[in-house]
Amino acid sequence: MISQSLCELSLYSGWVLENILPNKTLINGSECQEYIQDSDGLSSKSIPTSPVPAFNSTTVTDKIQEKQIILEPCNDVEPFLRLPSAKTLAVENKIHMFEEEQKTKSREELNARLDYANRYNRSLAEKAAEQFKRFDEMLELKQRQEKQELEEQLEKDSKEALERQEKLKEEHRHRAKLLTLKLREAEQQRQQELERTRQEDGRERMRRLCALQQEALQLIQKIEIDQKLQETLRVDLSSFSKHGNQICGNLSNVVRSSSEGQFPSQDDVLFGERSVLQLKDLLRDVEKEVAAAQERCKAEEEASKQKQKDAEQQQSKAQASGPTREKTQDRKEGLQITTDKSIMEQYNELVNRCDQCLNTISALTTSTDTKQKKTRADLQRAVFTPVSQISSDLTNVQQVFKKLNTLLTGGEVRMRDSSVSLAIHSLASEFVNYKLAERFVAQAEKEVASHHESAFPLATVFSGIWERHPQVGELFLAHLYKKCPYAVPFYPVYKKGVPLVDYQRTLGYVVEGSVVEQQDNFLKRMSGMIRLYAAILQIRYPFGTVQGHHPHGLNYGWRWLAQILNLEPVADVTATLLYDFLEVCGNALMKQYQGQFWKLILLLKDELFPRIKLVTPEGQMGVVVRLSLFLEKIIQQKMIPLPKGYQYFAP
Repeated sequence: MISQSLCELSLYSGWVLENILPNKTLINGSECQEYIQDSDGLSSKSIPTSPVPAFNSTTVTDKIQEKQIILEPCNDVEPFLRLPSAKTLAVENKIHMFEEEQKTKSREELNARLDYANRYNRSLAEKAAEQFKRFDEMLELKQRQEKQELEEQLEKDSKEALERQEKLKEEHRHRAKLLTLKLREAEQQRQQELERTRQEDGRERMRRLCALQQEALQLIQKIEIDQKLQETLRVDLSSFSKHGNQICGNLSNVVRSSSEGQFPSQDDVLFGERSVLQLKDLLRDVEKEVAAAQERCKAEEEASKQKQKDAEQQQSKAQASGPTREKTQDRKEGLQITTDKSIMEQYNELVNRCDQCLNTISALTTSTDTKQKKTRADLQRAVFTPVSQISSDLTNVQQVFKKLNTLLTGGEVRMRDSSVSLAIHSLASEFVNYKLAERFVAQAEKEVASHHESAFPLATVFSGIWERHPQVGELFLAHLYKKCPYAVPFYPVYKKGVPLVDYQRTLGYVVEGSVVEQQDNFLKRMSGMIRLYAAILQIRYPFGTVQGHHPHGLNYGWRWLAQILNLEPVADVTATLLYDFLEVCGNALMKQYQGQFWKLILLLKDELFPRIKLVTPEGQMGVVVRLSLFLEKIIQQKMIPLPKGYQYFAP
């Protein structure tokens, strides 16, 4: 029987059974014997170093059962179990050593696993910390992105708000600008309306003042006429005449100062009215004195009627014979009252042609149709613009002439924004001829009157036009004669029944309503027109001609000078026109007619000039003195200098 202690198996018995006794066939007698014999060398055999799991008795029993190792039926087990105790102990010792070794290894392995587990846990903790950190960073990034998006959205909204604000400001500025412009326009319109009203009031006051002056002049004439009766009535009216002249002179000074300024004031008008009232009172006083004198005369007549009649007859005869003798002396040497008949016939013919041309183009000039108005405006611009651009430059003169000649010959003239030709209307040719002639006369009234040297470039262009288009020259003469009859020469005579305003227009004065232009301005315009006429007489277009002679040359200037010497002079006008004509055309006439010209100049100085002095009032001797100095200078030097500006356009 095996004792209980011997039957107790080691924890590694299972391992022995699995590795040393792998089969049931090992459990026999011979193999057990060999195993026992070799058991002493167990220690020398290698022990597996791989980890061996720990087995308890239950596990070993289960393993034995699984291997179907049944010790009881085996007959050979008995000797195996009866091993010597020393060997058994050695085996047991080996087994215990192996177990300790395995425990140590297991403990080390367990420690290693614990370290691994700790490291793994630490790595997991670190990974978890890193992941938590990444999560925090991701969350922070997301928050930052959301914040940035929110800031961008806020900035975008702020920009949009600023843009809207700027747009509103711009609209406000635009509206404010429009409102300012409207206010400015309204203010300008108001100022213009005020200025228009002021000018209308001023013109009305000027007309009123001029009418008062005219009335005052008529009253002073009546006073002066009544004063002539003092010799007959034996009454002294010189004090009334002196007082009236003083009042009239003061009024004339007021009118002159008002004309030099802008418009007369209401005080000036009141002064004029007071002056007229004073003159009327003065005239009534004169009439009373005359009536009293007449009554005295009647009383004397009743005393000696026959004697008074004889005295009056003798006095009337003396008065009648005096003017007759004066007229006879004044009209000696063949002086005329009217212009030569042939010259007047030519004058009337030219004026009639001009009126016929105006009647012909009246359908275009008076039309209210929009298209006709545009046509009329284009044609006028094609004429007026080049003429107003004429300067002293020869290149400019040539360009203006080419443009006007192209238009008159039916060519197309390019304007700023359109082209113009005579083909746009059936009356375009007559209209252009009429307006071109009228424009040159207007330039003489304005440009030449202010700048005397401008007469020669204008004359150069018009001379070339006159050579190629004679009808324009005839219309020019007609317009010139209408505005300046002294260019004929012709002194219009007053006819009974003709209104004074119409007669003044015939003389060449500009009359607006009942207001007549000032004498200085009238003489200035006449001077400009006679200077242009004198320049045309001697100038030829320098870039080629189409005729062998001048269309209106110096022979017409000689005729004008001779004819004006045969006419009775007119105050201011004759002296002014003679000076201007001789200053511009005198040199050319001197070269052309030589000795005959100087005879004419001497006749002017000796015969006509004294008559000019006689008809000129004492306060208006300026033009007479100027003409006198001019005549003395040229007679002394036997030379008339070239006019200013002539050298650039000399043929």
